[in-house]
Order: sequence, then C-alpha cells, then structure tokens
Amino acid sequence: MSVEAPSQSLPRLRGRGDPNDRHFSGPEGSPSLTPSPAKRGRVGVGVLIVCLLFPVAAHAVTPGERLADPALEARARTITQELRCLVCQNQSIDDSDASLAKDLRVLVREKLKEGMSDAEVREYVHSRYGDFVLLRPPMKPGTLLLWSAPLIALLAGAAAVWMAARRRSSFAAAPAKALSEEERARLKALGVSDCD
Repeated sequence: MSVEAPSQSLPRLRGRGDPNDRHFSGPEGSPSLTPSPAKRGRVGVGVLIVCLLFPVAAHAVTPGERLADPALEARARTITQELRCLVCQNQSIDDSDASLAKDLRVLVREKLKEGMSDAEVREYVHSRYGDFVLLRPPMKPGTLLLWSAPLIALLAGAAAVWMAARRRSSFAAAPAKALSEEERARLKALGVSDCD
C-alpha cells in the first residue's frame, strides 16, 4: 500500500524563526545576522573614504623593462619618479603609460647598465629634453615664472575676492535714489500704486 503525499506543501516559515531567511533574527533579543541598510551604508562610505585617502600607486613599468639587479632597478625607479612625462600633464615617466615615457624609462635603465651615476643619467636626460623634463626644475631666471606661478595665482585670487567685497560694500552703502515723477507715472500705468 502506498502513502500519497499531500497535494500542497507546507508554507516555509519566514521571519524570526527560519534560519534560511535572509533577515533571520534568531531567538528573541539576539542580533540580526545581516546588517541593517543604515549600517551597510556607513560601511560603504567608510570604505570609499579609505580608498580616497590611501590611493594605490599606479606604476606603468612593465615586467619586461625591469632590471635583474634589484639595487640597479631601485636606482632606476628613483630617477624615473623625478622625470616628467613630456606627453602627460605633471606625471612622472614612472607613472605614465605613454610610449615616450616608456622609451625614457628604457633609456634610463640602459644608461645605468652602462655604469653612469644617478646624477649623470639625470643630466643626460636633462641635456636632451631641457628643464621641462624635470619634475623639480632648478631655480634660475628661466624658471622663475614657473616657481612663482602658484604665488601669483594665490595673490590674484585674493585681489579678486578683496575687490568683490569692496564693490559689494560700496553698493550696499549707497543710499537708494527716490523715484522721479516720470518713473512713478510708469509704475502707476503698470498697476503698481504704492511704490514708496
């Protein structure tokens, strides 16, 4: 004799008692297994802040460019972090993916393998590409504008703020002019009767 299964299955328990439920709270008074939406939001914001405060350094150096000698490679990395990519805006050749930056990284490594000192390699690249290739150009008459540009921008901004504040205060201090009879008549024609 066979036993027939019921035609309807029992509904699954949800809420506080079902451990398979995503929002199972466990026995009365015990904490929830999943964090609340507010707590998840705070965690997400915290992770975002940490990622923005501690950015991961991006280096464009490929494994094929690296030197076998770790000491020589460390010297090469130090030099390439001080040289500006000629294609990118204010980025070192160590961080740039541009093909010219890759060529300069290879050139620096070749010169180090030839036995040049760090200063000689920097001078070699500087003599070929000029002051612009240095992330920290030397202080001399030709680069004076470059070094003083941040100070000039700061002073120009302060002067603009001062002039705007002065203009605003002089405008607020000026007494309001009384309306002429002609202006009063035009306002009255527009339907504005009490204009004082």
